[in-house]
Amino acid sequence: MKQIIKGGRVIDPANNLDKPLDILIEHGIIAAIGKDIVDEEAEIINAANKIVVPGLIDMHVHLREPGQEAKEDFYSGTRAAAAGGFTRIATMPNTSPSVDNAALIRSLQKQAADTGIVHVEIIGALTKGQQGQELAEVGDMAAAGAVAFSDDGHYVQRAKVLLNGLDYLRAFDKVIINHDEESSLVEDGSMNEGHRSAMLGMKGRPTVAEDIAVARDIMLAEYAEARVHVAHISSARAIDLVRQAKKRGVKVTAEVTPHHLTMTEDCVDLTDSATKVNPPLRTKADIEAVLAGLKDGTIDAIVTDHSPHAEEEKDREYALAPSGFPGLETAIGVLLTDLYHTGKLDLMTLISKMTAEPSRIFALDGGTLATGTPADITLLDLNHEWVVDPSDFYTRGTHSPFAGRKLKGRAVLTMVSGRVVMRDGKIID
Repeated sequence: MKQIIKGGRVIDPANNLDKPLDILIEHGIIAAIGKDIVDEEAEIINAANKIVVPGLIDMHVHLREPGQEAKEDFYSGTRAAAAGGFTRIATMPNTSPSVDNAALIRSLQKQAADTGIVHVEIIGALTKGQQGQELAEVGDMAAAGAVAFSDDGHYVQRAKVLLNGLDYLRAFDKVIINHDEESSLVEDGSMNEGHRSAMLGMKGRPTVAEDIAVARDIMLAEYAEARVHVAHISSARAIDLVRQAKKRGVKVTAEVTPHHLTMTEDCVDLTDSATKVNPPLRTKADIEAVLAGLKDGTIDAIVTDHSPHAEEEKDREYALAPSGFPGLETAIGVLLTDLYHTGKLDLMTLISKMTAEPSRIFALDGGTLATGTPADITLLDLNHEWVVDPSDFYTRGTHSPFAGRKLKGRAVLTMVSGRVVMRDGKIID
C-alpha cells in the first residue's frame, strides 16, 4: 500500500526542516520526502493549508490499567490520544496493582497491541508497590521493554533508594522520572500556597516543596553520573536549578504540561475541581519562568499528564477531589491558541518539544519524518476554530478546565505506521 501526503508544509525539527514538501509512504514506512512526488499507485492525502509534523509523542499519560479501568483503559485512552494528534504515548505505573514486575510489563504490552490504536510505551515502577522502600525488579522490567521508571504520584522520600536506582539503571541507560514535591510540605494541600490560597481558605502546596525535591534529585544524579527526568516542572526556582545543573553537565532533563504553561492559581474555582492538579497551578511569575525555560532548552519536553478520573470522584468538594484531568484531546489546541497564536512560542520549538526531544530522551524510534522511519504522522490545521466539549471526548474523563473554551488550531489527521486512525476529529477503527 502506498500513500502520498501532498501539498503540506512539512515541519520536522529532528532534521531542521520547514518547507512545502510531499511525503511518500510505502507499507507503513516513509519512503521518500521531496517536491512534487508522483506515484500512480499511491493514495493521495491532501494536506493543502495544513502543517505536516512527526506524530506527536506524550511520555506522561495515565491509562489506568490495570485495576482502574472505570477511569480509563487502553481502548479509550489510545483513541483519545489519536484524536489529539498523538501517535505514541507512555503510561505511568501508579495503577492497582502498581506496574512493578516484568510479567505486568509484558501483559500490558499485549493489551496495548490488542486494543490500542497508537503506540503505547510502558513505564515501570521504580520501587515495589511504589512504596519507596526498596527497588522493584527494574532490571527485569528493562529487559521486558519498560521505557523508563517512575514512582509518579509519589515522591521517593528515601534518598538512598533513589541513589540505588540511579546507580543500577545507569547500566541500562534508562531514565528515572521523578514527581518532585517534598511530601512533608504538601500533605493535604489542594492548590498553590500563597495569597490566593489564604483568601480561599485552602491549604496550600508551596513551591519550596518542589524546589527542595528537584535540588536533591539533581545532586543525586550528579553524584551517580546517572540520568534523572523532572516530571511536570512548575516553579521558577526549580527551573533555574535545572538550568544551572545542565550548565554543569548533569544528566537532567525536564518536562512541562500545557496547564502549567497557560493557567495560573487565579483559575482555581472551588466549585469546579477540574483545576486541581499536582503540582498545583502556580503564579504568573512561574508561568513566565516555565515559558523561558522552554525557549532556552532548560525544559526539554511538553507532556499532558493526562489523568482522567471517574465523574463521581471529581464531582466532589475541591479539597476531597483527586488531582488531575484529561489532557490528550485538548493539548495541541491549547498550546497553539495560547502560545503560538499569541507569538509567545514559535512553531518549530513547540513541535520539537512534542516530537524530537521526547524521542531523544527516551530513545524512541519516532519523532522524525526521516526516510526509512515508521510513518507516524500528524496533520495540523493552525486556523481550525473549535469549542472544547467534554461530551465529545473519547477519553472517559469529562472534567476539563478547558471546557467551553474556544481554541484555534487542532490535529485533523493522525497516522500510525501508515494507517490513518483519525481524520477530522473522528476515530477510524
